[in-house]
Amino acid sequence: MDRNDLVEGRNPVIEALKSEERSVEKLFVSKGENKGSVNKILGMAKDKKIQIEHVDRSKLDEMTEGKSHQGVVALVSPYKYKELEDIFETASERGEDPFILILDGIEDVHNFGAIVRTAECAGVHGVIIPKRRSASVNSTVLKTSAGAVEYMNIVKVTNLAATIDELKSRGVWIYGADMDGEYYYDMNLKGPIALVVGSEGKGMSRLTKEKCDALVKIPMSGKISSLNASVASSIVIYEVVKQRRG
Repeated sequence: MDRNDLVEGRNPVIEALKSEERSVEKLFVSKGENKGSVNKILGMAKDKKIQIEHVDRSKLDEMTEGKSHQGVVALVSPYKYKELEDIFETASERGEDPFILILDGIEDVHNFGAIVRTAECAGVHGVIIPKRRSASVNSTVLKTSAGAVEYMNIVKVTNLAATIDELKSRGVWIYGADMDGEYYYDMNLKGPIALVVGSEGKGMSRLTKEKCDALVKIPMSGKISSLNASVASSIVIYEVVKQRRG
């Protein structure tokens, strides 16, 4: 059983059951768990005629390598990455300018999941990741995102630089988060934009940085020179939300 096809934790499992993109093949529930949200999960699974297997909690520990499954694990169909066009269609359906997040070198699955969660809450239309040097959607990302992965257009591309060129050709401005930039709150972040966030250690690749139309930075006053990638992206993402609503 591939752990990438497992969804663990109550909220992520509920979102997986709601999802129209993927199907839950089987549900594993710890024996004796039938109260609160677990009871809701059982009801949803029965309505969809999904096979339910009650197992010892140790079995779930083994399946998830001891992770915090909260007594519930779902076996789902493999995650299907979206296409770039899906992002533009989502923006069009909402009557909004495209708002895209590009992750360049985010390899930590917990950061990836946290970023997707913030992006979904903020109304980002899609997240673009490269096939190399990037975390992929797996059970940890699903759990960390609290199920937000099921509602986000996540696009995996072979060539990030070429994808940025395509976005530019479609009228999207590219803003990179980098300490060489201007303060994010002094920038005009309205209109069709893509925000590029690099890894905590190395930041964006040189080529990606050169492709950006402008660079934005977060003021730093402490002795530590960088923020967690998910925190940094959240700050700038919500500046975009603020300007769009303001």
